[in-house]
Amino acid sequence: MAERSSGRRFFRKKKYCKLCSGEIKEKDITYKNVDILKNFITERGKISSRTRSGLCAKHQRLVSGEIKRARMIALLPFKVEYYRSSRKS
Repeated sequence: MAERSSGRRFFRKKKYCKLCSGEIKEKDITYKNVDILKNFITERGKISSRTRSGLCAKHQRLVSGEIKRARMIALLPFKVEYYRSSRKS
């Protein structure tokens, strides 16, 4: 039979909603505040998922709506033109 390793098991720290905890105020999430919205966008310009950003469903809808508004007004890009990948071609 296979023996178990004596090392500790890895566990991921549970992410919490930054808006529910009060770390970021809900009134600060507007399409005009691009600096805060950039925290919820990947380096390629895509909206981060709930699992990656740690937001609850209510606040994920709020943030994604404001990101879409900022894109329509051209405060945020729809896609990033230059992206340097880590893969070697």
